[in-house]
Amino acid sequence: MNQVRFGIVGLGSMGLDHAETILRDGKEVRLCAVATGSAEHAGRLRALPGGEAVHVFATPEQMYESGEIDAVLIATPHRLHAGQAAKAFEAGIHVLLEKPTGVCTKEVRALHQVADRSGLAFGVMFNVRTNPAYARMKRIVSSGELGEIRRTSVIVTDILRAQSYYDAGAWRATWKQDGGGVLLNQAPHNLDLWQWICGMPVRVRAFCGFGRWHDIEVEDDVTAYVEYKNGATGTFIACTGEVPGTNRFEISLDGGQLVYEGGRLKMTTSRIPAGRFIREFEGGFGKPETDVQDITPDSPNPMHAGVIRAFARHILYGEEMVADGREGLYSLELSNAMLLSSWTGNTVELPFDDDLFARMLEERAAKSPEKQVKPIRLNVRNSF
Repeated sequence: MNQVRFGIVGLGSMGLDHAETILRDGKEVRLCAVATGSAEHAGRLRALPGGEAVHVFATPEQMYESGEIDAVLIATPHRLHAGQAAKAFEAGIHVLLEKPTGVCTKEVRALHQVADRSGLAFGVMFNVRTNPAYARMKRIVSSGELGEIRRTSVIVTDILRAQSYYDAGAWRATWKQDGGGVLLNQAPHNLDLWQWICGMPVRVRAFCGFGRWHDIEVEDDVTAYVEYKNGATGTFIACTGEVPGTNRFEISLDGGQLVYEGGRLKMTTSRIPAGRFIREFEGGFGKPETDVQDITPDSPNPMHAGVIRAFARHILYGEEMVADGREGLYSLELSNAMLLSSWTGNTVELPFDDDLFARMLEERAAKSPEKQVKPIRLNVRNSF
């Protein structure tokens, strides 16, 4: 096999975008089939260059049984992710799953067991990891060249969403079908980068605003504080109701600082590490001299296409994926912990009680009101 035959489950805005990406690639990946119950979505696929040749199935099960695909990319509402991925594994199909890998850690841990038993490839669409600047941040932090982390800060408030965005689908911004708001929909990439580069904290205290800026039931405003095992602290702020908003990732370490903002990565190196300066400086007021460099890589960022291509090459040649699907648990654990902390009013120790979170989520899902849908054509390429 020198090409992976892909199928897609779900042809909403994201699924259609993935279909276009695979059709455009045409090297190690080939789009052979899709599963959608929407004639409108099938029509949009056929309108794409090469889309007429793709077999449209009414259900994922029919597609899996057809023998036409080796791997599936699942791009459906969040509540369906874990269950649909499990069915694909059981049918002998490799799975590339859109984020998040589920809505609660309990169901994702169960999915991991199915994936492990299958022995098949399992990837998650953490396409922001393909940004060379974030990869460089990870290498610097992991190398220890700037010493231990002292503080982390993530602010992602440039993800404004109009009410029309939430009104465009019955599943959007509902506990029953979406399973959450900004933490599960817009911010998983930021949560993933945060833990991928800085590691997981040991405790979380969060304050969530539910429908603070929009007519929705789920969270659209989050401020969280975390503590790490080494005593470092961190903050995470996400909001879909601010203008113009900020997108900034800052890591302060003993030997300097990394800041990614506005598409540029800046590294500040202290000539004397902070800990040593604090202990030894006798002048009272003062700071060590620093050197500032723009270390933004000039290499391209392949985004979704890079994740899909790496996933295919993993299947074909055993090469490393951008993100193994099991890594999707970590960002979900953070988002679940933030919601749990806000719901209970307490600091949450990691790992937390999976059953407790699942129960509290289902209590809210049971009360989700029916939504009146006002369809619009969403521009995915202009979204984060």
